[in-house]
Amino acid sequence: MASTYKTFLANDVATTKTLLHEAIPITGSIVSGTYKDENIKYFSSGMFEDVYDYPYLSSSANNIFSITAGYASGSDWQDSNNSQNTKKINIYNQFAQVLVPYDVTGNIQQFDQDGDITAGGTKMDSCFFVSFSRLLAKDEIKKGSFRFKLYGAQSLGAKESTDRSVLNINTIGDYGAATSFKVNSPTGEYGLLKSGSTSGDTVGHIYYQAGIAVLTSSILEGATPTADTNGDYVTNNTGNITASFSGGSISEIANALRYAFINVDFNNTTELNSTIYFTRANTSDYNYSSNPTYLSASKILVKGDNAFSEPVSYITTVGLYSADNELLATAKLSEPLKKTPSNELTLRVRLDY
Repeated sequence: MASTYKTFLANDVATTKTLLHEAIPITGSIVSGTYKDENIKYFSSGMFEDVYDYPYLSSSANNIFSITAGYASGSDWQDSNNSQNTKKINIYNQFAQVLVPYDVTGNIQQFDQDGDITAGGTKMDSCFFVSFSRLLAKDEIKKGSFRFKLYGAQSLGAKESTDRSVLNINTIGDYGAATSFKVNSPTGEYGLLKSGSTSGDTVGHIYYQAGIAVLTSSILEGATPTADTNGDYVTNNTGNITASFSGGSISEIANALRYAFINVDFNNTTELNSTIYFTRANTSDYNYSSNPTYLSASKILVKGDNAFSEPVSYITTVGLYSADNELLATAKLSEPLKKTPSNELTLRVRLDY
C-alpha cells in the first residue's frame, strides 16, 4: 500500500558541494563622503567605527565593515603617554590571538609580513583592521579576488589637494592567492596582500573565512588623509600616520584609512551542501493509495467494475523519514505522476543545507 516505507540503499544517496560566488563592490563615495558621515557609526568606547551602506539610522541600512587600529605590546609604538595606548594594544592583541597562532609558550605572536611565523622575519606591529560583515563575506572571500584601491601616501604627503586626479592611486590585492595561500592561521586560510602585483611589497593579509583584512600602517605612512569641509575629497593635513598611531585616537586613525579609500571589490563564496536521494518506485511499489476515497464498498474506484484493469495511483509527494519512521521532510512534485504496475519511476529529491 501507499504507506509502505522503503529503506535507502547505498547507491540511492549521493552528496555534492557547490560553491556560489557573488561580486561585491564597495565604492569610496559611500565610505568617505556620499552621506556626509551619516553612515558612519561611532561608539562611546572609541575603539572602532562601523560603516553602513546608508545612514545608519535608516531601517534599510546594512553594516558593510568595521574599522579599527592598534599596535603590538613591546613594540617601538608602545608608550604610556600615547592616546588610548592600552586600547590600541588590546585591539592588536585581540586580532592577533584570533588570527595568528600562539607560540609554543602560549604567548600572543605578532602578524608576520610574509606569513612564515616560525622563520621570524619582518613583523607588522602597527595595523589597520577591516572586518567585513558576514552579509558581504558570506562563508568566505574567494581566493585571488580581493582588490583594494586607495590614495597613496607619498602623493598625499607631498601636496595638499582637493583634486583627486592629482593623487597617486595604489592597488593592493591577494595576487596569485588562488593557488598560493597560507594555512597556518587558527581561522583557516589567508592570502598575502601585495602592492600592485604578485611581485609587489607585502602590505597585509586577507583572512578568507574570517572576512578580515589586516593592513600595515605603512600603506599610509607620511600623511594623514582627511575630508575637506564638505566631506567629499581627500586632503592632507600637517600630521602623518606615524604620529596619528602614537598621538591620535583610534577613530582618527580609522578615518585616515577611510578618507583614503577609493574602492574594495571581491567575490564572496557561499558553500551549498546537498544530499540527493533517488527514490525509486519499482513495478510493484506504490500502485495503490491509502486515501479513503480510493475504495468504495471494497472496490478500487479507478478500475471501475473491471476486475482485470490495472490499479492506478498518482504520486504527488515524497516523504523522508527517520529510522523510527518519523516524518522529517517532504518534497512536492510539480504535477501528479501516474503509477501503475506496468511502469517504474525514479524521483530525484535534493536536500540543500
